[in-house]
Amino acid sequence: MNRWLVHREAPSPNWNERKSRVSMVVLHYTGMRTGAEALERLRDPAAEVSAHYMIDEDGTVIRLVDETKRAWHAGRSYWRGITDVNSASIGIELVNPGHEFGYRPFPGAQLEALIPLLADIVKRHDIPRANVVGHSDIAPARKEDPGELFPWDLLARYRLALAKPQLTMRLVYDNPGAFFLALERFGYDISDQPAAVRAFQRRWRPSRIDGEIDGQIGALLFELLLERDLGRAR
Repeated sequence: MNRWLVHREAPSPNWNERKSRVSMVVLHYTGMRTGAEALERLRDPAAEVSAHYMIDEDGTVIRLVDETKRAWHAGRSYWRGITDVNSASIGIELVNPGHEFGYRPFPGAQLEALIPLLADIVKRHDIPRANVVGHSDIAPARKEDPGELFPWDLLARYRLALAKPQLTMRLVYDNPGAFFLALERFGYDISDQPAAVRAFQRRWRPSRIDGEIDGQIGALLFELLLERDLGRAR
């Protein structure tokens, strides 16, 4: 870790030992009224939650848990067959009040701090772009963060996340079961099917999040799977 990427150390006691190597990054919003309130909770032993990093709205990067340790940010979650996401991931919290307290766009200073931090993490751990995900991707029935205002396209421009495919068609799967098998193959937990569709929409088509399968999201899923299977998702 380049020390210049971190502005403050605020160790949290909420961690334990990893059980697997790091292969993912999970992005969150704090969902609390202020950054100070969020930082207090992430360091509270009674809360039993933490993350490796928190980035305030002014761009201040705070390290709470060493990357070699298992922070407690993902909760009950799943991605591409991984059920212990905490062991396999680095968690980054972005200060934002979230949907409950006045969800708003992520400031430029915050994103400017996220990009080099994420680039450093991805390079050191050799994390594929397909494994840079949001909390809602890994826990679709429980979480909405970082939400529909998060600029995934910005990360994609730096090759830090998958880009949204440019569609030239609509694709209706033969039946809903075929769509959900493809969605699970891409990585999502499909045990709550409408929630899984909403999570996919929130990430890939945030302009309409209705939990309904249509030709546009069918085509998006097809193109994303094709890109990954052809090895272009690194």
